[in-house]
Amino acid sequence: MHSALFLMEFGAIILGLGLLGRVAGRLKFSPIPLYLLAGLAFGTGGILPLPASEEFVAIGAEIGVILLLLMLGLEYTASDLVSNLKTQYPAGLVDFTLNAVPGAIAALLMGWGPVAAVVLAGVTWISSSGVIAKVMGDLGRVGNRETPVILSILVLEDLAMAVYLPIITALLAGVSLAAGSATLAIALGVAGAVLFIAVRYGRHISRFVSSDDPEKLLLVVLGLTLLVAGIAQQLQVSAAVGAFLVGIALSGEVAEGTHTLLSPLRDLFAAVFFVFFGLHTDPASILPVLLPALALALVTACTKIATGYWAAKRAGVGVKGRWRAGGTLVARGEFSIVIAGLAVTAGIEPAMGPLATAYVLILVVIGPLTARYTEPLAAWVSSRRTASALVLAAVPTQPGSTENLKDQDPAGRA
Repeated sequence: MHSALFLMEFGAIILGLGLLGRVAGRLKFSPIPLYLLAGLAFGTGGILPLPASEEFVAIGAEIGVILLLLMLGLEYTASDLVSNLKTQYPAGLVDFTLNAVPGAIAALLMGWGPVAAVVLAGVTWISSSGVIAKVMGDLGRVGNRETPVILSILVLEDLAMAVYLPIITALLAGVSLAAGSATLAIALGVAGAVLFIAVRYGRHISRFVSSDDPEKLLLVVLGLTLLVAGIAQQLQVSAAVGAFLVGIALSGEVAEGTHTLLSPLRDLFAAVFFVFFGLHTDPASILPVLLPALALALVTACTKIATGYWAAKRAGVGVKGRWRAGGTLVARGEFSIVIAGLAVTAGIEPAMGPLATAYVLILVVIGPLTARYTEPLAAWVSSRRTASALVLAAVPTQPGSTENLKDQDPAGRA
């Protein structure tokens, strides 16, 4: 009976996702906000909760994030990654300053204390790699000139999590400096080792997984990705970082074949991830913190746009690409929820969970919109300003205006 209920629930979820995707496609709009709203409607506190399929959906959501980052990594080589990181690290510093500081200030203003300030700084700092990867794919921007800038910032953020998560875990647990340092050293060592292997031995890895049989290629690549992601997460490094570096390590025909084979799976499990996010949010818990979350979301949406614009300008990208880069970076997601969840579990601040959830939901809905419309909106505003300037320049000078007085003698004669 439970099996039949699970099949009906999960089948209804997949069918609903397909229909929502069709609606979004006809409207030429990213389906992500629709997936999230569907999760809210049928999750905890929603219209019709779906408890039977909850565990499977949770696993599917994890796989979805991993596949999104794997496919993103397949688009670039290891040399591209290293080159971008070397040139874009100042953008990472600007990103941290503009987006982490507002979260810390907000926590202090609400009287939550310094530890909660460090936590909320992380919530507002990190963009959602999963959401952004999906949005760029939906909008067909993977090959755009600003995309390497976006990816560099995302990778810098994900790698920074290898440092930040052990620190925040130690702060929340109140452990000694020695224990916290050991955890941080392990995380940094693992991240560095995986990156070194991806850069140095990427060709050997590609040869190892290469196969003319699509079935064998799919199984080996998917198995290797999940294995590396699991090991990375076990060692306090993001599973997303591990999956991304596996994608970086694969190149040539292997990368092309893997991209073709895994694209349908990525789309399926990515949709499940966004539904899962909504399923675990009680709409009633959002209302009391909605206004602070909205204010914080608006501020940090603007700071993310400024970050992307500055980084793209520094990389020599044109004005349109700068606005696209900024708008694409707005969405927050999986990392923000993980960070807030650590604080809630530790009992630091009960309101942290609902605030972070409301904040992420706002930006994960706004994010696809800013990615799509920031550049056209900026172009429209610029054109209006230009038109206004031309109108003012074309207005004829009035006979009694000050501009004409300089051409007249004291008696008023020209």
